[in-house]
Amino acid sequence: MSAPRPHFALQMKHLPGKLGRMETLTRSTLAEAIYAEVGLSRTESAQLLEAVLERVALTLETGESVKISSFGTFLVRKKGRRIGRNPKTGVEVPILPRRVLTFRPSQVLRARINGTPVPATEDA
Repeated sequence: MSAPRPHFALQMKHLPGKLGRMETLTRSTLAEAIYAEVGLSRTESAQLLEAVLERVALTLETGESVKISSFGTFLVRKKGRRIGRNPKTGVEVPILPRRVLTFRPSQVLRARINGTPVPATEDA
């Protein structure tokens, strides 16, 4: 049996401002919360956050998915070539193949956002 993982929940009281519905959570706000909660220096907190974000970005660049338990999954989907239409002129325009980033929230996150009970187990 493995040892339980430590649970770090960044408290809203550590975030500058009141982070109301109209404000955006930024890198600097997250770094400040890490600094206040974990006890690293501000520089180390910013470096830790950047290292995590860089690892996520590099993983997504390779086409792999990133799953964060109880939060959600970031996926890279491939979209094929298709024909689109200019809505103003009606002229057909080819849309080239591309990769798009999608996010699928977990059932736990969905429940928290909707204010409903959190499921006992996570399927997503």
